[in-house]
Amino acid sequence: MSQAPTPSLVAAAALRIASYNIRKCVGLDWRRRPARVMEVIDALGADVIALQEADRRLGPRRAALPHDMVARAGWHALPGHAAGGVSLGFHGNAILLRPEAEIEELAPLHLPALEPRGALVADIRLRGRGLRIVGVHLGLRRRDRRRQIMAIAADLALRDPRPTIIMGDFNSWGGAEDFAALGPGFAVHAPGHSFHAARPLAPLDRIVTGPGVTLTAHGVHRDGPAPRASDHLPIWADIAV
Repeated sequence: MSQAPTPSLVAAAALRIASYNIRKCVGLDWRRRPARVMEVIDALGADVIALQEADRRLGPRRAALPHDMVARAGWHALPGHAAGGVSLGFHGNAILLRPEAEIEELAPLHLPALEPRGALVADIRLRGRGLRIVGVHLGLRRRDRRRQIMAIAADLALRDPRPTIIMGDFNSWGGAEDFAALGPGFAVHAPGHSFHAARPLAPLDRIVTGPGVTLTAHGVHRDGPAPRASDHLPIWADIAV
């Protein structure tokens, strides 16, 4: 599937999730345009979105997508315990929720790597259903990615079981073997080639579902400004829990 169906056509019982590496809101024209990125986000029609590279890289890591813009668009951002509250995420990872979602627990997770990496683990309740959302941005080296997957698996093993979705930029050009540490109960889904946005050749962005979560549809969003708003295209999926 190449594009997300209109939100009104999504079954009422389904939840839509999405993931998007926004590259600090810098598009292929090398201009930082947060409003353009927000236009892409709104077009996804999602209930939950994991963002990567949501903060600037240097200094105090200020939010690339301004807090007030996120709030005006009707989203609640889950921050990663950012110092001073200037960041949107934790190591650039942020999770956006619709206001009706209840946040039960939020935990930042440091991941082993040469360069700083992290994940956000959020337990939420949406439309009466409990979900665990893990937003990730893994390393460029395969051995680092495998160590990071092992760290995520170890963290999840210590938590109470609930339907779990891990999504983000996995930076993986390989297959399911990179995700083996998660165990047989997890399924890896590549909605399509999401990188590079100008000429998508690789499914770097993935969605991993645990027991109790079923994907009913998925795809890569290529409409509107998406092909020029970032170097990644956003991915989406409709799920049943």
